[in-house]
Amino acid sequence: KKAWYPLGYNVRPERLHSIACETVARYGGTLPNDADALLSFKGIGRYTAGAIRSFAFNEDAPILDTNVIRVLHRIFVADGEPKTQKALLWKLSEDLIPRGKGYDFNQALMDFGAMVCTARNPYCLLCPMKSFCKSYPFDSTADGR
Repeated sequence: KKAWYPLGYNVRPERLHSIACETVARYGGTLPNDADALLSFKGIGRYTAGAIRSFAFNEDAPILDTNVIRVLHRIFVADGEPKTQKALLWKLSEDLIPRGKGYDFNQALMDFGAMVCTARNPYCLLCPMKSFCKSYPFDSTADGR
């Protein structure tokens, strides 16, 4: 604990260990893919449950991380503060997943938010979604952003 506490990981290692122990006790060491079962673990919320289902089990489960929130809000909502519109953004995240493509879609959406629809200076002029983006142009500049 002394090794990771200064790094800001004061709770995460303990929760991961607890989840691992509980997985062994309750599920014979196999992490469940059921959303309700995942949410029953202390330390697993809706995002983590969705990420596990999407990335570990290749299910069409929605995720909503910082990048996904930013992308969905800019493209489909534009008005208001994203943090106050989580229910709408969760619904969008779920509804937009192409059937059988949850892993690819979620990964692409996170990558798009990290590389194109960035928090500061997004590449709006190069964006393939600018024709229907409700925030376009967000912060276009002469260098193609």
